[in-house]
Amino acid sequence: MAISEKLSGDTVAVRLGQPYRQSTLGAVGNFFDREDVLGYLLLVPVLVILGVFVGYPFVYGVWLAFTDTTIVHQAQFTGLDNLDRLLGDSIFRQAASNSFIYTGVTTVFKLVLGLAMAAILNVKFRLNRFVRSATLLPWIIPTVLSTLAWKWMFDGTFSVINYALAGVGIKGPLWLGSWPWTMISIMIVNVWRGMPFYGVSFLAGMQTIPQELYEAATIDGASAWQRFVRITLPLLRNVIVVVLLLSTILTFADFQIVYALTGGGPANQTHLFATYSYQVGLRGLEIGVGAAISLFMFPILAVIVFLTLWTLRKSD
Repeated sequence: MAISEKLSGDTVAVRLGQPYRQSTLGAVGNFFDREDVLGYLLLVPVLVILGVFVGYPFVYGVWLAFTDTTIVHQAQFTGLDNLDRLLGDSIFRQAASNSFIYTGVTTVFKLVLGLAMAAILNVKFRLNRFVRSATLLPWIIPTVLSTLAWKWMFDGTFSVINYALAGVGIKGPLWLGSWPWTMISIMIVNVWRGMPFYGVSFLAGMQTIPQELYEAATIDGASAWQRFVRITLPLLRNVIVVVLLLSTILTFADFQIVYALTGGGPANQTHLFATYSYQVGLRGLEIGVGAAISLFMFPILAVIVFLTLWTLRKSD
């Protein structure tokens, strides 16, 4: 007499009084059915892709930063020579200062204007959906294309902005030819381009806030500003932190806007880490020094990421 049972896809005959022996195929199937094993197995393709396209370039870039590699010279380990050289480079110090100022100023403006944009778009009015879509255009348009349009508007001879200022009796500055107007110019373009990302992200967060909270606050006599400060901002905290993290990383490593608008000029006054690294490493053919310039960004961004994650965990 036998009892048929289905175990792990295998049909086996189990005779009364005899111990059950699982087949090899069934044992393998049970092994891969375990959540801890299957989870790591599914991560393998992702880890391979990250290792090839992210891990290897990063490790190789760090190695180059400690060598004297050039286009025509074999790499030789030089230790901290590149870093010592950069600390004595006035252009590098200017680029480092520009990077912090550029990131700090534009992030504050994008945060404030993005919150204002989200608050306005969160109100129901005619053509609301059309306006929401239109606000994304600066962020959707290719960066170089939009920056070239701004370069024409900032042109010393044909500047539309200066023409408009002249109409009200104000002489416009030489936007791309004099300090500090060159830095102000690239900041304006960055804020214009990045504000929609902030606005749409904050708008998505506002849509998840229960309306009952606003209604209760209104009944209690809270003004619109009080509702925004006491309800909207606290409940948007995590969204704000994540958006600030992503924006800070992208802004700190910005390349396209500065390169297309000023090229780091005039007289190397508007270089950031990324543009100066490109100029030294690729145009100047000193790949090791260029990699060292880029390496300076890593500890700064690592600290920013750590503080952001710590803030999120503390909030939870």
